[in-house]
Amino acid sequence: MDGVSVRQPSPHTYVRTRVANACDSCKARKVKCDGKLPCGYCLRRHRPSTCRYSPQQRRRAPAPTPGTPSPSVHARVHDGQNYQAESRQSGSTNDLLAEEETEVPREARLLCDAQGKLIFIGDCAPLSFFQTVRQLVNTRVDPQVFAHQSENPPFRPPAHYSGSDEPGLHLATIPEAISTYHAVTSGLVDLFNHAHFVNELGSWAQQTHRLQDASSATFYLVLAIGYQSSDEDRASSYFEFARNIALTNLSGNINIPTIQSFILVTLYMLGSCQMNGAFLFFGIAVRAAYSVGIHRTEINSRFGPEVHRQRDRLWKSLRVLDLFLSTSMGRPPATSDVDCTVLYRAINDNGYETFDLLNASAQIFLITEGIVVEVYSRRKVSYQLTEGISRQLRDWSMRWLQRLKDAVSISSTEDDLSKITGACQVLCSYYYAVILVSRPFLMYELHKRLADNSAGGFIGKTGIVSGKSKLADACIDAASFMVDTLVNLTEREYLNGHMPLIVSWLFASSLILGVGLLGSFGRILEKYTRNSIMVLEHFAKSDAHASQYSLIAKSLLNAALDYLEKKELQERTQRTESSSQLFGLVPRDNAEANRDAHPTTKDHVTPTSAGKTLSAKSNGFFSGFLGLDSSSFADLDASFLGLSASLPQTPDLSALAGRNDDHSFSDLNLFQLLDGDGHIDLGPYI
Repeated sequence: MDGVSVRQPSPHTYVRTRVANACDSCKARKVKCDGKLPCGYCLRRHRPSTCRYSPQQRRRAPAPTPGTPSPSVHARVHDGQNYQAESRQSGSTNDLLAEEETEVPREARLLCDAQGKLIFIGDCAPLSFFQTVRQLVNTRVDPQVFAHQSENPPFRPPAHYSGSDEPGLHLATIPEAISTYHAVTSGLVDLFNHAHFVNELGSWAQQTHRLQDASSATFYLVLAIGYQSSDEDRASSYFEFARNIALTNLSGNINIPTIQSFILVTLYMLGSCQMNGAFLFFGIAVRAAYSVGIHRTEINSRFGPEVHRQRDRLWKSLRVLDLFLSTSMGRPPATSDVDCTVLYRAINDNGYETFDLLNASAQIFLITEGIVVEVYSRRKVSYQLTEGISRQLRDWSMRWLQRLKDAVSISSTEDDLSKITGACQVLCSYYYAVILVSRPFLMYELHKRLADNSAGGFIGKTGIVSGKSKLADACIDAASFMVDTLVNLTEREYLNGHMPLIVSWLFASSLILGVGLLGSFGRILEKYTRNSIMVLEHFAKSDAHASQYSLIAKSLLNAALDYLEKKELQERTQRTESSSQLFGLVPRDNAEANRDAHPTTKDHVTPTSAGKTLSAKSNGFFSGFLGLDSSSFADLDASFLGLSASLPQTPDLSALAGRNDDHSFSDLNLFQLLDGDGHIDLGPYI
């Protein structure tokens, strides 16, 4: 063992971190890869454009035991079909399907909130997608694009109501506040019977001495949400007083108003950009709901038809709000359908599904939950899985899309304003579901296009469009449709108040449109991106998140436009360098000009040899410039475009093809088109 050195363990043990997949360059050179795009090794070699990741070969997973259910078994839709079963792949997966899978990158992050505290944001959240877009733009386009807009908005602590007495009510504005409440919460929650609730709140407001119980808390919270965008100080005082009442009455005696009050606390905090606080208070509402059994419709039916309906709809509201919080923040949901028997659809006497915004919202969010579980938790998405999810989305679209579009297109009155805004929120959730399932394919295409551009490649339209390209286009189309819907309602002044669901989904759509423009998916996307910014600025009047999102979208739009301008300028410069050689449009340098003007004796040739030399040079130049030296143009002859029958004497194009080096360039008559009165019938070819 002499001469063999044994490395002693260091006092600080180093744990090697492993990445899921290494780039092709690091694999070939057997060096450590950090898993980034581009990776550190390729950056150090100044070759970021060569950093590519090939799909990994899937290892055969062990067969699950019969007693171990999969994570998605309990996620179901109450329409007689298991939507998870439709998208599940069959038992054996061959290598061909593995090659068709697209990686879904881990985008979860710890982000600082407005107070500088770390909060977790998961993979499917719009904020996580923004971090991915920012990393891509900083790496490939400009590292200073989001330098200012990535900062948190200035934190303004909520006003605390310090008075011991209950705040006063302004009776004249209560009806307007109730109308605003219904408009901003429609399609998201449905906690009360509208007609009865208005009468109950009016009677409660007329009382001189009001009880400080859970019911009073719900009334104050409804008014707080209604005043949130018009009278923030009044709304804050109502909210603080009602929240204190709700917490004081939180004991073992839990009832329906207890659940309603904490749902309303969640909604108010979402509107005031306190997402983490909303997430915490919503957990109280969920546990309170489970404790009284509203997730079981047979339990709810014991209280009579009216209470049965109210309790069922309370559970649906919890489910929808929970899945919105879960999807927008990328966190596991607090509710599930494991022990739930509440149905999410209602059939009328004719066998058709009744128009119910809450049911439509619950159904699309259940599909979204499946997308998050099957795509973003697995970190891979295949065509087979996408087809299963697309069937669910198509089925939902056939039943709801046209009815919702009709609802948002009607002229508003005070009674049906909540129907319009509710239909809009459900439509936005549908479009976001499409964005979620197709977003990995868009990012795949975007990385490929930006890498090709960095390598000097040219992206042209080919006759064959890949499946990934179609899915990428679907992602952009969904974002465009969402923006169109919101622009229409904004111009009609129907979208007022705090709408965190619309703001969150619209922010994701603005990012999709911005990167689509960056990836040369069409200059029309500039118009859609500007429209999304316009709607975000509309909400920014009372929403701090919308204000920050609009700044981010503006920065992305400007970066995309600058990138496209530089790209087009570079392509134009390359074409100019080639075309200028025809007529000397660009002056040559002095050395070359002097050499041509004063040829030496060695370079002096006779006119005959000059003609031959010019012919040889011209053959190579024209064939390269016109692209005629490729195999596809090797057989080019006088019948090209069928012009030979139209000319009295067709010029010989063999010189352009480089096949007749013995003929001088002077033998080629470039002005043959002037013969025959210059008439050429191009009608069949235009």
